[in-house]
Amino acid sequence: MTANLLDYDLEGLAAFCERLGEKRFRATQLFRWIHQKGASQFDEMSDLAKSLREKLKTSAAIKAPPILAQHISSDGTIKWLFDVGGGDAVEAVFIPEEDRGTLCVSSQAGCAVNCRFCSTGHQGFSRNLTVGEIISQLWFAEHFLRKHLKTSERVISNVVMMGMGEPLQNYTALVPALRVMLDDHAYGLSRRRVTVSTSGVVPMIDRLGQDCPVALAVSLHAPNDALRNDLVPLNRKYPIAELMQACRRYLAFAPRDFITFEYCMLNEVNDAPEQATELVKLIRQEGAGVAWCKFNLIPFNPFPASGLIRSSQDRVLAFARVLSDAGIVTTIRKTRGDDIDAACGQLAGDVKDRTDVQKRISRQRTVMLKPVSEITPRGRENASND
Repeated sequence: MTANLLDYDLEGLAAFCERLGEKRFRATQLFRWIHQKGASQFDEMSDLAKSLREKLKTSAAIKAPPILAQHISSDGTIKWLFDVGGGDAVEAVFIPEEDRGTLCVSSQAGCAVNCRFCSTGHQGFSRNLTVGEIISQLWFAEHFLRKHLKTSERVISNVVMMGMGEPLQNYTALVPALRVMLDDHAYGLSRRRVTVSTSGVVPMIDRLGQDCPVALAVSLHAPNDALRNDLVPLNRKYPIAELMQACRRYLAFAPRDFITFEYCMLNEVNDAPEQATELVKLIRQEGAGVAWCKFNLIPFNPFPASGLIRSSQDRVLAFARVLSDAGIVTTIRKTRGDDIDAACGQLAGDVKDRTDVQKRISRQRTVMLKPVSEITPRGRENASND
């Protein structure tokens, strides 16, 4: 069976080369050709012995999923649709900025978490991506952009695992892919510039801290369990108290001295000042202060099946003011790629739903979230101290 070399981190590639009777330094050479130079044909690898190239031609390939579509936004954002076979397609997004180039990478075809505000979750879950399918998004984008921009310098400086899927539910493929991103013989990205976003898979947060600590972003979206159970169903298994404890444990290993909490702003659902006050109390629990985290407020990107509305700018600013006045570093994410459905929460790809999520959603549509007026805010007694 032909091996896809994009499936290997450097240790895996060294083991593969050993099976071919080759020494470890050949794996390093091969790794550099694939990831640093973007080679896809073994004949391009001029410093490899011809005998090794012949072995590779019969036993290996460098194969990325084909591109089904490319869309370029008016703001320069680029979205690619990758065909991962079996009727499934996943999306990756490149976001150019003055001081960085960020690639948003998918980890699954679909998603099983089914957050109410995310269009990926509304199409159900098909399967986990392989290491090669994850890393090929970076491999393709980096070398496509270098060629397009006519540069030999690295274009992608940041990777965020915030595309389709819950990365920590595909842990066995995630960690080798992260190691390729970080390896100096491949992309050489800093641990501070690679971010894994999770909806709160507590045991895997702990494992990531031990195995491959990178920057961590947690999709919080609510200040209490009652609301978060509705917005992020995974909360029923790993409630907020357990999630906060896992985040604090992760800090001992994280390359940054803070955890980022992502918070999608949903009109009259989770965006009241009283709920911001409740968040402040949550963050300050156990005398922890507020310096250990940052908040990133995300404008909701509506899609018809959600039944949700984006918070107004005034409500977002009022919410942010409560957090900022309490000393919490708070940013409001600028939406990018709206015109090509590449903004946060909009990635949907094309996935065969093997989890009947649409049937489950239709049964739940009669159960509406409580309006904010019916949610009793906690933490008001501390408002004067905020």
